[in-house]
Amino acid sequence: MIESSRHPDNGSLKSFGLGYRAAVVGATGGIGKAITSYLSRDPNCADVVALGRRTSPAIDLEDEASIASAAEQVGKDGPVHLVFDATGILHGDAVQPEKALKSIEPDAMARVFAINAIGPALLLKHFHRLTPRNSKSVIASLSARVGSISDNRAGGWYAYRASKAALNMIWKTAAIEVSRLKPHAVCIVMHPGTVATSLSEPFAGHRPVDQPDIAARRLLSVIDASDTSANGSFLAYDGTKIPW
Repeated sequence: MIESSRHPDNGSLKSFGLGYRAAVVGATGGIGKAITSYLSRDPNCADVVALGRRTSPAIDLEDEASIASAAEQVGKDGPVHLVFDATGILHGDAVQPEKALKSIEPDAMARVFAINAIGPALLLKHFHRLTPRNSKSVIASLSARVGSISDNRAGGWYAYRASKAALNMIWKTAAIEVSRLKPHAVCIVMHPGTVATSLSEPFAGHRPVDQPDIAARRLLSVIDASDTSANGSFLAYDGTKIPW
């Protein structure tokens, strides 16, 4: 578990120092919007760039050219110390969590993988180059506890579980490569808990549900406390490690 007395209740992260820059991908979603709001109020944060399909620059995870273009534009203003990927899909048009093998649809599964695994991999490809070499940087992506293979006790949700497991492997692998180039880099995947967003709220059941601002504060606290010992980790919102 990553322990810290830092709790960015006032929107302030200490570990990046004064004048750090941040980019939030998926900044119009529930958690991404809350993360962006906290960072925009942080006196230590010189700049936070909100990125999504309807922002400028715009990012579409299913269009690598848009990711490359956005990274190029963001990089013109200097290094980025925090890259936070708050994207993901669980349900939508023609996409629903499968309860059984008979419900698997190849087109729906392919789209879930495109957004939950391939798109974030492309974010890593283009945005890791923007992080500084000689100071702390964090590249974080929202995963989910259901992406843990060893923690899978309920079954179902084939596409979502598998795509998040793939995301975890991508981040773990990239953590090794990025750390060779940037010795102060921290690449982590994070489970935010059950949050009142359009993605998870319909499936919350009887589980406790957090508001996005609470989830954002907890995630940023873990990020602020993380050092290179956390590189390549799968972390929950309270800093505990989740088994792969």
